[in-house]
Amino acid sequence: MSQNLDAYWMPFTANRQFKKSPRLITGADGMYFRDDKGRQILDGIAGLWCVNAGHNRPRIVKAIQEQAAELDFAPPFQMAHPKAFELATRLAEISPAGLNKVFYTNSGSESVETALKMAIAYHRVRGEGARTRLIGRERGYHGVNFGGISVGGMVGNRKMFGTMLGGVDHIRHTHDPVRNAYSVGQPAYGAELADDVERMVALHDASTIAAVIVEPVAGSTGVLIPPQGYLQRLREICDKHGILLIFDEVITGFGRTGQPFAAQTFGVTPDLMTVAKGLTNGCVPMGAVLAKQHIYDTFMTGPDHLIEFFHGYTYSAHPLACAAALATLDTYAEEGLLTRASEMQSYFAESLHSLKGEPHVIDVRNIGLVGGVELAALPGEPAKRAFNVFLDCWEQGLLIRTTGDTIALSPPLIIERSHIDHIIATLRAALRRAA
Repeated sequence: MSQNLDAYWMPFTANRQFKKSPRLITGADGMYFRDDKGRQILDGIAGLWCVNAGHNRPRIVKAIQEQAAELDFAPPFQMAHPKAFELATRLAEISPAGLNKVFYTNSGSESVETALKMAIAYHRVRGEGARTRLIGRERGYHGVNFGGISVGGMVGNRKMFGTMLGGVDHIRHTHDPVRNAYSVGQPAYGAELADDVERMVALHDASTIAAVIVEPVAGSTGVLIPPQGYLQRLREICDKHGILLIFDEVITGFGRTGQPFAAQTFGVTPDLMTVAKGLTNGCVPMGAVLAKQHIYDTFMTGPDHLIEFFHGYTYSAHPLACAAALATLDTYAEEGLLTRASEMQSYFAESLHSLKGEPHVIDVRNIGLVGGVELAALPGEPAKRAFNVFLDCWEQGLLIRTTGDTIALSPPLIIERSHIDHIIATLRAALRRAA
């Protein structure tokens, strides 16, 4: 394929390297992409943590086609269309008990911005307008808008963009390779790290803190699994001080950890929960925030004709996105995909941890159908070793993802044991060549 690659400024990409040796995807089906050379590429990362039901699913394709012909757009302000309400009901049914109000966005980044605004506005409406401070976590990833990078804690996403939001602080991350290296599932040590929220309260006072936001499993920073008891402790501390707890489930939502949401896997329900990615199987951009009833009710005051929450997007509840999401939920339900990771996780974990002892591997982490393989960095060249493994795997017909020197795997939930075998064998060979 001869194509001019110059005009496109690619996101989160080494543009110069890519344009010297492009990796162009032209098709997809099931567990595989197809590149411009006609090769089959096994998708080891569900597109980008999002194609949970696999590619080119007929029910979803048909729903998008039919919706485009029936209703291409409906204004979301002061108007609505039936599928927006149907989808909200369906989402509330599979979400943790109590999260029964749904506000639509177009991405995970927008979901985070929305949840942060909801938290601050909620306290103000309740008469606690001093609660404006937001607490994130080191190494957290919450999208790329200013709110998200402010509460996020990945240095590469923050260092070039000025002072960001004021009134934000961070608790420590949970990565503890000394005590927890090669943990299978949740690590044993680190629940006490949640007590950092108490340190924030001592520093700022609870009366100034609106919310704590964390990923149940920190994905983009390298698959950091929460220590046993950690999320429960966060919930207890937030309840004690009247602070809202926000779970960013953009990556972990829709079956990735073995239950519909990680909140259910770990038995901890937040006050607000952000979703996107797997909501539409990656087919149409869409996100949402799920809120507890009492948060919604707090806003429902004053004259009926006045807007209660001054926030939203032109494409909130877009008809094509709603149609895609409904068909995605149907596909998940018909094939039991929201719990399939719980059936596959033992074999996946055993296979993944077999990489212990391979060249440069210093840790392996897993939960459900998500895994991380951390490599020792090349001296003076952070992230290069993992990137070299990524390029090698691509040449061998496997798509993986790297973040720093960690290889991340999050395959579609339709994966079979033979696919896991292929992923691990290909990765093992690439690690040995990288030595």
